[in-house]
Formats: sequence, C-alpha cells, structure tokens
Amino acid sequence: MTHAGHAHDEFDSAACALAHGAVELAPDGRAVVAVFDSPVARHLLHFAATLGFKAALGDPFDAAIVDDNTDVVVCDHDRPELGVVLRDALASPARWIGVMGNPRHMGPHVELLRGLGVEDAEIARVHRPIGLNIGSRTPAEIALSTLAGLVADRNRRPGGFAFAQ
Repeated sequence: MTHAGHAHDEFDSAACALAHGAVELAPDGRAVVAVFDSPVARHLLHFAATLGFKAALGDPFDAAIVDDNTDVVVCDHDRPELGVVLRDALASPARWIGVMGNPRHMGPHVELLRGLGVEDAEIARVHRPIGLNIGSRTPAEIALSTLAGLVADRNRRPGGFAFAQ
C-alpha cells in the first residue's frame, strides 16, 4: 500500500489510520467520563478516545452512563455541586473516581461528602490528587498526566498516582 507516494508496512498503515481518526477501542472496554466541561475535560476526552477509551462528558453527571468499567474524572473541584456529583458517582458502579486538584491543598470534597452523610470509607474511594506527578500546569498537561495514570492502571503497571508529600 502506498500513501503520499511512499510504501509503508502494517505499522505505518495503523499510524496513518490513527492520524485520520480511526481508533479502535481498547479490548478491555474501559471508559472515561469527564465531569464538568472545562479545557482540561476537552483535552482529557480527546486523549482518552485516542487511547482507546470510550469517552463521554458528564455535565451534568449522569450515573446512567457509568458502569463497573468506567473511570470518573471530576475536572473542577470548585463547583458548588461537587459534593452531590461525588456522592452520586460513589453510588454508581464506577470502577475508579478521581477529582483534579492541587496536591498541596486539602480537597474540599471531603467535608462536602461528610456533610451529605457519606461514610469515610466511601470518601476514601475518591482519588485526589490524580495523574502522574509530571509537574502539570496546562490543561493539556493535566489531562495527559491523568490519562497516563489511568493507562498505567489499565496495563497493570506501577505508574500510579503517588505524590511525595
């Protein structure tokens, strides 16, 4: 097969198909739901789809689109409905739930969830901070960091979500 006047092998064909938007879903069927529309959420959804995740925006959050193979990523920790969204995500069958936020600050979600009567054991299921510690600053870097952690988890690798305190 040739493209733009040159021959290429099967790998090049797959890369070319990817460049033109043809992406196969990963065989594990993992999904990512980005909660709250934001620049980070838009990058996250784009990268997730490119990496083979089923990707959806949940703004507002809808537990009906979540199953036990879904990673829920809350992309804004300052929204007034944060506690209710996390309570609903915890009540869903979501595989993993995380909230973006600066690791140097206590997340507001803990007190919000306690105020809604959510038990500490359930609150502990909410990951924060999320992503690999790459010093992310821009929306694209934050999304990349988050998905790198989810891909490491999907591939059972130690990339993890640990940050030095």
